[in-house]
Amino acid sequence: MELKNAVAVVTGANRGLGRHLAAQLVERGAKVYAAARRPETVDVPGAVPLRLDVTDEASIREAARIASDATLLINNAGISTGATLIGGDTDEVRREMETNFFGPLAATRAFAPVIEGNGGGAVLNVLSVLSWLHPAGLGSYAASKAAAWALTGATREELAPRGIAVSALHVGYMDTDMAAGVPTDQKVAAADVAAQALHGIEAGLPEILADETSRYIKQALATAPQPNAG
Repeated sequence: MELKNAVAVVTGANRGLGRHLAAQLVERGAKVYAAARRPETVDVPGAVPLRLDVTDEASIREAARIASDATLLINNAGISTGATLIGGDTDEVRREMETNFFGPLAATRAFAPVIEGNGGGAVLNVLSVLSWLHPAGLGSYAASKAAAWALTGATREELAPRGIAVSALHVGYMDTDMAAGVPTDQKVAAADVAAQALHGIEAGLPEILADETSRYIKQALATAPQPNAG
């Protein structure tokens, strides 16, 4: 997909990876709707602030009505509560699933007809290496990202006949607020991840592996011995 003159909607664009994605899209010549629950917090030069709360379907529908020229949706908004699946607060588990799975699902459902009506385009879901790796201490987050990976694969097949490519971005620790407690030498720069994500969209990659951790885990999954059948 050519990003110059594309019309992109980036959720969670007021900080972190979302802000870098929005800023780099503007630099590439795209029109950008920088979406956030509080659009007044968006400070991306050249972008159009857009109110969009991924946990509020009315907000999503209104955003799709306003951004009626969209050709690219980037489902970036997400949360990590640190809840475990057995001992964690069930409300936190539900909140994580609502934001990280049902939010991208609702946004994709709302924007798919918009993108199709504008001649086709793409959707990028920002996932994680924890789509594949499920440590107990981050069980809720991992479950939500695994569900979002399944969402990506299923919607890729469903939307392909409508001229919409669907990609997933996988990454380990990024230098953002969500990973503030992680040592700096274990994190990759969000700006670098954004650049790789946009390159992947342009190249039409179904999965974009943005760091060594995601590439290693993906390779390990591919080569892991399979249990005997029967």
